[in-house]
Parts: sequence; C-alpha cells; structure tokens
Amino acid sequence: MISKIAWRNIWRSPFRSAVVILSIVLGIWAATFLVSFSYGLNDQRTREIIESTLSHIQVHHVEFSKEQEVAYFINQPEKYFEALDTSSHVKGYCTRILVNGMVASPNSAAAAKILGVNPQSESQVTNLHEKMVEGDWFQSGGSHPVVIGQKLAEKLQLKVRNKLVITFQDEEANLVSAAFRVSGIYKTNSTLYDELNLLVPQESLESLLHVQNKYHEMAILLNDNDYLDTVKSQLNINPINRVETWKELSPELGYADDILAQMLFLFVGIIMLALAFGIVNNMLMAVLERKRELGMLQAVGMNKRKLFLMIVYETIFMGLAGGPLGILLGYLTISYFSKVGIDLSFVGEGLNQYGIGHFVYPHIENEFYGIIAIMVIVMTLLSSIYPARKALKLNPVDSIRSI
Repeated sequence: MISKIAWRNIWRSPFRSAVVILSIVLGIWAATFLVSFSYGLNDQRTREIIESTLSHIQVHHVEFSKEQEVAYFINQPEKYFEALDTSSHVKGYCTRILVNGMVASPNSAAAAKILGVNPQSESQVTNLHEKMVEGDWFQSGGSHPVVIGQKLAEKLQLKVRNKLVITFQDEEANLVSAAFRVSGIYKTNSTLYDELNLLVPQESLESLLHVQNKYHEMAILLNDNDYLDTVKSQLNINPINRVETWKELSPELGYADDILAQMLFLFVGIIMLALAFGIVNNMLMAVLERKRELGMLQAVGMNKRKLFLMIVYETIFMGLAGGPLGILLGYLTISYFSKVGIDLSFVGEGLNQYGIGHFVYPHIENEFYGIIAIMVIVMTLLSSIYPARKALKLNPVDSIRSI
C-alpha cells in the first residue's frame, strides 16, 4: 500500500520528476561512457606499445639492463630458444643487438639507438613492418639497408635511397662507422620512438662488432597477456640474465591501470554525489509542497515509520526508474563504439606524443555495470534519509493550518 502511494506521488509533479530521472539517466550514461573511453584509450596505448616496440617479455644481461654497454650480451641464449620453442604460450620471439650512437646525413646529425634485427623474426614480434609510410621493410637499400622513423628522417632530411652514416663504439671503446642506405621509413603512434630508433640487419652489426650469435636483447610476444607470469617463470633459467615483463620494463604503463581505476571511481563518485544533491533537492521540495497533506496523514493515524518509508520509496523509485535506463543507454553506446571506434585524428599529433593512435575503441568490464547499479541504489538510499527525516519533524497541527 505504501509503495503504491509513493509511486503515485512521484507523478503528481511529472515534469519535475521526469527532469530528475533524466538527470540520473544522463549522469549514469556519462559516467559509464567516460570510464569505457578512458579504459579504451589506455588499453590502446598499452597494446600499441607492446605490439610495436616493447613486446610482452624481454631478456637482457643483468649488467646491460643497468649500463647499456655493448659488452654485455645475453648469456647462453640457446637455452632460451629451447624453452620458447616448446612453449605453447609464445606467439613469436626475436633477438636484437642494441648500440647507442650517432646518425649523420649530409644535412644534419642526431643521437639514436641502433637496433640490429632479423627482419623475418622481428616481423613476428612487432608490427613495424606494417607501419611503413615510404619504401619497404629491408627489401631494398643494397647490402646495408636501414629502416628509420619518420620523425628521424625529417630531422635528418632523409628520403628513401638516401645514404646516412652510423657511428658508435664497439666492445673496446673503438669508434666504428659505416654507411647505410635508407630502405624504408616507418611511423608508429609514438613520435618519441620514431625520433630515436633506427633498424639495421643483424648481420651488419655483427660484422661491425666482430661478433656472431650474440645478442643484447630477446623480445617475446605471447598469445595472451594472462600468460606473463607463467612464461616469465619458465625463462628464469640463468641468474646472469634478467627476464622482465612489459610492466617492469615500462612501469608507467602498469601504474596507469591502477591509477586510472582509482581516478575513474572518484569521478563516478563525484557524478553520483551531484545526482544525490539533485534528488535531495527534489524530495525536499516535494515534502514542503505537501506539508499540509503530510500533516493530514499523520493526523488520521499514519505512524512515523510508514511516513518515513513513503518518502524513502519515492526516492528509491526515481533511482530505479533512471538507473537501469542510464546503464542500458551506456551499454548500447559502448557496444556501438567498441566496434566502430572513435576517430581522434583531429588531435592526432598531440596523441602521438603519448603513443596513442587516432582510433579509440571504448570498452568496459561487465562487472562495472553491477558496481554502477549498486552505487545508484546506495546513492538513492542515502538521498532519501534527509527528506524523510524532514517529513518526520513536521508538526501535524501546524502542517494542517499551513496554506
């Protein structure tokens, strides 16, 4: 009986109630979509960095991780090859030789990291070969081809087929120089990476360093990110080497997920707080407008418990009317944009500074909808307490006499 009266009371002021319910719908929709967009943005950045450059797991000599010196090669790399070849969780792996040096063109010079790679195995781990904007992936360029980032090419004023000179130090700190010809120019979503890294055939660096079958880095791409700890434990076979996951190699990416979750829940909480104030204001107005009516109900025998419940029910019903609609609207919007994506090319250059692509695909875990539903229920319950207590404090005699 009380619940029926409460439901009818909501629609005695249909416009005001509709505005409050609509604000709940839009607030929940905005909160869910913002959360999904933020997660999509962060996941897109993480996935792009892993697939383009970082990979899931890397192996280095312990000292190379600290000093980045040429002399520190991976100890007994063949043991890792055996473990990776027999693992069902590994999608692909590659080896690299890394040296820091200078790159000079006829017009300019710049510091750069030179990566000696095997083009075939590198293409199984990273997608750089798919990001060529000019030229090709080591097919041309003669006996000493080089693939460079677009930003570095612009800085050095280089084009495909142009020559450049790479200079670096070998194990004995002797300067080594060699001329290469640009085979291709790539462009990732990170302008910083494009400006600092260039790739040459592994055998070219081996010849210049006078080494063979020695590597500074081993990059491993997994079938699924969930296998990180499993594969890492399988590769802990030599204490001289260090096995690190992408979260350890780039801790800011790992922290981003935790920090993002906290910030988003804080933001959703602020939205819920704003909606709560709107509901409280609406219910206070309803109580004051029905002051005489509430006094009559108390005078004819309605006890305080039923009066309290009636106000609480009115508040809860508005929350239940707006909450599911807001969640449904958010779900439909997220489902649509998770397939077609959101084009952010109009701010593409700014996003590239942070390694973020032009298209973002919002997504959200299904558990989050349940969390939102619980937050709506808690919010409406808390919002109902003050107006209900206000109604209980009304004096029946004074209320009946009021105009």
